[in-house]
Amino acid sequence: MNKELIIRSGSSTDFALLKDGKLVELHKEEDDSNFAVGDIFIAKIRKAVPGLNAAFVNVGYEKDAFLHYHDLGPQIPSLLKFIKRVSTGKVKDYTLKNFSKEKDINKHGIITDVLKSNQSLLVQIVKEPISTKGPRISSELSIAGRYIVLVPFSDRISISQKIESTEEKDRLKRLVKSIKPKGFGIIVRTVAEGKKVAELDKDLQNLVERWESMCKKLHRAKLPSKVLGEMNRASSILRDVFNDSFTSICVDEEELYTQIKDYMQEIAPKKESIVKLHKSNVPVFEKYGIERQIKTSFGKTVSMSKGAYLVIEHTEAMHVVDVNSGNRSNKAKNQEDTALEVNLISATEVARQLRLRDMGGIIVVDFIDMNNADNRRKLFDHLRNEMKDDRAKHKILPPSKFGLIQITRQRVRPEMNIKTREDNPNGGNGEVEAPIVLLDKIKVDLEKLVKKDVKKITLSAHPFIAAYLTKGFPSTRSKWFFDHKKWVKVLPRDAYTYLEYHFHDQKGEVIQ
Repeated sequence: MNKELIIRSGSSTDFALLKDGKLVELHKEEDDSNFAVGDIFIAKIRKAVPGLNAAFVNVGYEKDAFLHYHDLGPQIPSLLKFIKRVSTGKVKDYTLKNFSKEKDINKHGIITDVLKSNQSLLVQIVKEPISTKGPRISSELSIAGRYIVLVPFSDRISISQKIESTEEKDRLKRLVKSIKPKGFGIIVRTVAEGKKVAELDKDLQNLVERWESMCKKLHRAKLPSKVLGEMNRASSILRDVFNDSFTSICVDEEELYTQIKDYMQEIAPKKESIVKLHKSNVPVFEKYGIERQIKTSFGKTVSMSKGAYLVIEHTEAMHVVDVNSGNRSNKAKNQEDTALEVNLISATEVARQLRLRDMGGIIVVDFIDMNNADNRRKLFDHLRNEMKDDRAKHKILPPSKFGLIQITRQRVRPEMNIKTREDNPNGGNGEVEAPIVLLDKIKVDLEKLVKKDVKKITLSAHPFIAAYLTKGFPSTRSKWFFDHKKWVKVLPRDAYTYLEYHFHDQKGEVIQ
């Protein structure tokens, strides 16, 4: 399995993660994103509301941030005491080794017993502003590194559940215990598996330095203000997803290329050579086929192999995905086998779509009904396996009797929503599918006709589309011939609208 990260700079920086050439994640970093997940602010409590058991906090956004009691963290009294002493200049040792902690709060307590209006508090963004809501925040702070996460005022050592070996978990726990500074807890990340103590300690020292530099800003900080920013999106993506399966990181801007090269030198010196600067006149997203994948992957209808397709609908309460087999011919012996085959293909695409669009909340997928319990189990296991690389927290319920699978997926950023429809070029009202989506539809329809063994096929299309299909060598039509051993006659039709096309048989009758 090859993984590639393609980075395009411009008014915003776009990051495309490819898995074996297929787009699986797309991220966008806006220049003005002041409230990114992981940012830490010194903020002011606006109002504590006992009825919600939560507080509204001014972090500088137009809408107040929401802080629930359960997001305070048990060590909130220690944090409040520390902030007060640092802000007034009474504490100048930020290592916490000589800091006496307060008693933890009751997890079933009330917000007004802990927080008061106009109080200063360090908070961290856990969910970016979405729609009409302000950011969701937590005062249980954590600073993420490559191998470990530093948690101030805690004493716990936790190991990632994705590390399955008990021996490896015990080894990591022993190593971390030997280097853990007093007053801090540590969470060991999955990528720490197999790493030596020197690499873990280097990462830890870097995180402690970031904590101390943040604390230095508190003495004269204005309220509210950002005191610790999450690293840029390129570095944070590499920090979270980079592993040995990466074969290429391609950047089209020299300054960003240098930054990533330096960061790779820190986290994986042996892999530094895979970072490349894109110098071609062809835009980087065009060269790697990403633009085409974006256009064909973000519409309401998503085509898949063997004629199957998904229909994705968004409602206020949830996302609904409908699986359709399409009008496909199949060599399977019965309907049950056909349903299983389509469902497995669809499960792979559903897992990809959730990551690609960063869909969150409740997702209901209507798979094709299957009567066999073993087949339902196969589908459930296959979907879980396809989603294991998804970094967002998620939970998948087994298929219901109606063939529905319910998924909950954590959403911390606004959903990636890319417009795939364009203004009607014929001058009509409304919008139409982008031409590149049309070409994919023509290809899918042709494959269906080839399977039906139609002898002579003629395609009638708008002159622009006809010219595109026949120009150059190898032309799109030539590629069809190489793939299907069938020559398609292409006729330009002036009377057709831009996106209209029809397939005809040798008698001239419309067959698709």
